[in-house]
Amino acid sequence: MKVIIMAGGYATRLWPITKSKAKPLLPVGTKRIVDHVYEKVLKFNSPILLSTNKRFEEDFRKWAEGKDVEVVVEDTMREEEKLGAVKALAQVVEGIDDDFLVVAGDNIFSFELNPIVELFRKKKSPVTALYDVGDYELAKRYGVAELEGEIVRRFYEKPEKPASTLVGIAIYTFPREIADLLVEYVGGNERSDNLGDFLSYLCQKMDVYGCIFDNGNWYDVGNPDSYIEAFKFYTDSFVHESVEVAKAAKIIEPVVIERDVVIKGRSIVGPYAYIGEGCEIDSSDVSESVVFSKTVLKRVRLWRSIIDDDCEIRNIELSGSIIGGHAKIQRG
Repeated sequence: MKVIIMAGGYATRLWPITKSKAKPLLPVGTKRIVDHVYEKVLKFNSPILLSTNKRFEEDFRKWAEGKDVEVVVEDTMREEEKLGAVKALAQVVEGIDDDFLVVAGDNIFSFELNPIVELFRKKKSPVTALYDVGDYELAKRYGVAELEGEIVRRFYEKPEKPASTLVGIAIYTFPREIADLLVEYVGGNERSDNLGDFLSYLCQKMDVYGCIFDNGNWYDVGNPDSYIEAFKFYTDSFVHESVEVAKAAKIIEPVVIERDVVIKGRSIVGPYAYIGEGCEIDSSDVSESVVFSKTVLKRVRLWRSIIDDDCEIRNIELSGSIIGGHAKIQRG
């Protein structure tokens, strides 16, 4: 079995941060989102391919250094050109003569993937991972499965009236013959943006099984709020030895503070804060937030926000905000 990590999207719901950063490479503690996926699939000792786009190719090649990963690149540079997940997957599997496990690169979950692989080996048919979000309103955001025993009878993409609260979490196992069906599907001008539509198509042709994961946590890092929640749950603590902290400043773990950060005045950093390399935090409070490199915060209260590289922010309180790179914001 081969493993395919899908990391070719442009994550428009996290713009402007993800205009310059691939979502799977965003930090979650000392790791990146895709590190969590990689560590789960590495345990199968299978060949791993990562599918991305031309814009983020070099970033993923750098990430893959020293890892047993082959980077496969689709020839797109922006959202308007993207192939969609199904076409991108079809491109990857066209030359594969093996069964394959597919995992979205922006998934973050605590459970192991052995159950879906074991069910696949038992049934020799497609299997999709399902997770009970426990709320019908929340289920409307996802692909929803209608089950009969273990078999998915229908799969509804973002339904107005969900049949259940069991949602697809972009983890699939497919037998090798599905590669030909994928190529046939995208060649027939069917919708090719998400794998949920392809799954609905498969349900009409063969038995598709559902594997319910109910023994852990799953986060779809699709928007700033879910990213912060995942960050809070999975973050560990690390402060680089080069960090300078004033006597009056306070660090409340867990935090991740990268090299060459200077924390001045009566600043409070944490809990649940990521401070990127070369930042200056002066008389500011930062919690439940991610601040990328070389940003200056002076007399700022920052909560549940994401600040991109090279920003300068002074004399303001920000909550639930996303600030793009090189911004200068000052009040008073």
